[in-house]
Amino acid sequence: MLLRNYRFPGRYGPEWGSGGIFGLRYHNGTLYFTLAFEAEAHFIDVKGGEEKTYDFTLLGEAPTSGGDTYNAVETVDGFIYFGGWVHAPAVYREDRRILFNNKYSHVHVYDTEEGSVKLLWKDSIHHETDWAGEVSDIIYDPYGDRLLLAREDGHANLGVYSLDRRSGRAEALIREPSPKGTRVHDTAFFGIGNNFTGGLREFRALDLISGRWEAFKPGKSVDGRPYIRPELGAMASAYNRAFAFVRGGIFAGNPFMGEEFSFYRLFDFYTFYAPFRVNAINVGGGILTAFNAHHDAVYRPNSGDSGIGWTSTNTMAGPSVLVYTAPPVVKIVGAFGARVTSIEKMNGKLLVATNSAPNTGATEATPFDTGNRDIVLLDEKVLQERPPAVSFSLPLALPSMAKELKAGTFGGFPLDGYREPRALFYLSGDNRLTVYEYDLSLPAGEATAETFELRAGKNILDLSSFSGIVSFELEKPEKRGKIRVELR
Repeated sequence: MLLRNYRFPGRYGPEWGSGGIFGLRYHNGTLYFTLAFEAEAHFIDVKGGEEKTYDFTLLGEAPTSGGDTYNAVETVDGFIYFGGWVHAPAVYREDRRILFNNKYSHVHVYDTEEGSVKLLWKDSIHHETDWAGEVSDIIYDPYGDRLLLAREDGHANLGVYSLDRRSGRAEALIREPSPKGTRVHDTAFFGIGNNFTGGLREFRALDLISGRWEAFKPGKSVDGRPYIRPELGAMASAYNRAFAFVRGGIFAGNPFMGEEFSFYRLFDFYTFYAPFRVNAINVGGGILTAFNAHHDAVYRPNSGDSGIGWTSTNTMAGPSVLVYTAPPVVKIVGAFGARVTSIEKMNGKLLVATNSAPNTGATEATPFDTGNRDIVLLDEKVLQERPPAVSFSLPLALPSMAKELKAGTFGGFPLDGYREPRALFYLSGDNRLTVYEYDLSLPAGEATAETFELRAGKNILDLSSFSGIVSFELEKPEKRGKIRVELR
């Protein structure tokens, strides 16, 4: 399998822009992934080399499109459960729209012993423009021997559902939209909120033994400054805590241990740079995920929002980065292009699925996938090596605009492993800068702050005297300048 060249140029698959390679999972000798938007599920016998593909026609007629764009996959015994959404059949119109009458949310099961695929559950509202909530996460409940489905992307049937993995019977447990969840001790935590409006607004916790639900609000930022729009991309657990990776940072905590969810600012640029449409996996006791530069974007500027949506989704502040979290350390371990879509660990290797193009919007469909997708293999030793050299560049108008929303603190650059980090400020006028220094300690600590006087023109700030993570805040708005952070 390691000798194969897994590169996928765009082929027929009507949808919004580009999908990707999702759901990477190595289990019982089989490597699974789904290629979207072509709606192809791949199953590779890693030892024998045989590869099978499935086109999702158990849901409906060909041609199919879609598949999965959130990494909804779980394994139990000899089975791989994979979910998402599929058009069956796909209907594309020449006015750059795709009809949603045949869009289904689904969960399938692959028997690794028999090499067979079975449709376990499907759901559709058969509407031209609206759809039933996609399956964006699958979590196994060992106590109830059931699957818990998170559903947030859609117009109906959202929330957390319980799915009997034998009968395929589904039951709604809560109706609030939920994109992701994770299991901690004997509790399943789910993020609640809509990712295309305000993001995560609370955590809902299900006691797997009693079935009781409790709700918890996200806590304050460790740098003491406000945060906005924490769109939820991935969740994972370690250290008996739940970790929620969101636009702008990480929430970590466990209220059942007496520890609230604290916010650690990380790569907060007031763009859509986020750990979105990617999974998080446990490796070496820590958590590995990615923050993506270009996962969802507006293709054509919209005069209705003064171009804000186009600017926030198309400003490339930096490369997509693989991030390894092992508190108090947060470390960059890889740098990639537009986005990382899925991550898996197999036989001493890290499999990293990537894509060169983002998802787009409702009036920007094409009859084919617009991205180039591939799987990159890395040695696990990258977790222990020095981080790669990376740079970030941001127009300061973006955090300055956020000041109008009573925010504006930006950055959250992890310095672990870098010997000569520095920040270059290009300013149109004199200003005062506050640098907040903190780490991802558990329980959360407080940041220290230091101020610097900056002058109009070019200012070079040596960051080698700082450690952990640093974020920045300018005293006065700066609409014409920019910052470049070089991590070496």
